[in-house]
Amino acid sequence: MYGTVWIVATPLGNLGDFSPRARQTLEAADVILAEDTRRAGHLLQLAGIGGKRLMSLHEHNEDSRIAEVLELLGQGLQVAVVSDAGTPLIADPGYRLVAACRKAGVPIVPVPGPCAPVTALMASGLPPYPFVFLGFPPRKAGEVRALFGAYAHVPATLVFFERKNRVLPTLALAFEVLGEREFCLARELTKKHEQFINGRLGQALDMDGELMGEVTVVVGPPEAGAATGEAEVLGLARTMIGGGMRPKDAARAVRERTRGWTAKRIYELILEQDAE
Repeated sequence: MYGTVWIVATPLGNLGDFSPRARQTLEAADVILAEDTRRAGHLLQLAGIGGKRLMSLHEHNEDSRIAEVLELLGQGLQVAVVSDAGTPLIADPGYRLVAACRKAGVPIVPVPGPCAPVTALMASGLPPYPFVFLGFPPRKAGEVRALFGAYAHVPATLVFFERKNRVLPTLALAFEVLGEREFCLARELTKKHEQFINGRLGQALDMDGELMGEVTVVVGPPEAGAATGEAEVLGLARTMIGGGMRPKDAARAVRERTRGWTAKRIYELILEQDAE
């Protein structure tokens, strides 16, 4: 008989959010898989849980860990999975392991608790449902535009994580693709310096002050007069170019007839289509 895999949510920052069930589960576990074993060890020390076998499970070793974990489970051991903070698998490692365990018939038990996207939604002041969680946006601007473009006309609030030094550029791309919307930046959730910063995408670059830590970003659903769709933008540009207008002039003209686009981005879009 296989042992059980326990997916255990841990505090985002406030130790008071560590549930009795989560403590009991980690106390009973034979092995704890952690994204960062040092952080997990510190949490266990604060919680008064000692003598645990810790193994790393992160994006670079998850695939190679699966066979080893299945072997431990085959010995009847109880295995717990934790992330650095919050709910495992939510933009954190563990999905491939859980999928493999399901396929092998291993029991999987979730131990729910703190979750940054939900915590941010709770206090953002933006529509909490429906919402779409996007994880971490890609690093390249073109890929970020494509990600936002896929959800530009979805009537839902968008939630994603972003690193402090990339928040403002990402919000600028969001405005470019999604058009004007409300947003909320949630930082240091449940910690002493917890902060919620609300604004509008078109004014995000005017924000003052340095953001600290990882930020959970909440962007409201489309408003009246939301961003014009990419297909419509390209269609207008092609019509103008077909009528003899130069691409740069067409980009400027299309900008005046659409919402949520800059002339520069429209020109780039024209060039991207020409290259295909």
